[in-house]
Amino acid sequence: MQKLPEHKKIILFDGVCNLCNNAINIIIDHDKNDIFRYASLQSETGQQLTQERGIDTSAIDSIILIDPGTAYYIKSTAALQIAKHLSGGYKILSYFLFLPEGFRNMIYDFVAKNRYKWFGKKNNCRIPTPALRSKFLE
Repeated sequence: MQKLPEHKKIILFDGVCNLCNNAINIIIDHDKNDIFRYASLQSETGQQLTQERGIDTSAIDSIILIDPGTAYYIKSTAALQIAKHLSGGYKILSYFLFLPEGFRNMIYDFVAKNRYKWFGKKNNCRIPTPALRSKFLE
């Protein structure tokens, strides 16, 4: 595994999920302060980071936010913590953090369970353009 960048939050995502890949594209476009780095859950980096933290990827298989040195977030909390750092209207989504996590995750789990059926699936993980390659930890 390559050396992790300092002072960057790491987003682990399902690299074969079309919804997840589209979400990563939106995050990249609205990450004006260059806060995030990315790795698919299927990658060596993604597998090592989840193993180090004891995260069961059979139960959490869509998005994980790792804040190096402090914490990691899963499911709806990860998505809303990411939204806090984005430009544009996406920051408003973070206000939903006030809702009980169980309620948020019920909705999140419903979408995650149906994401392949609704949005499709790729055979391979996303390959970033040369300009974006430095943001990916693969």
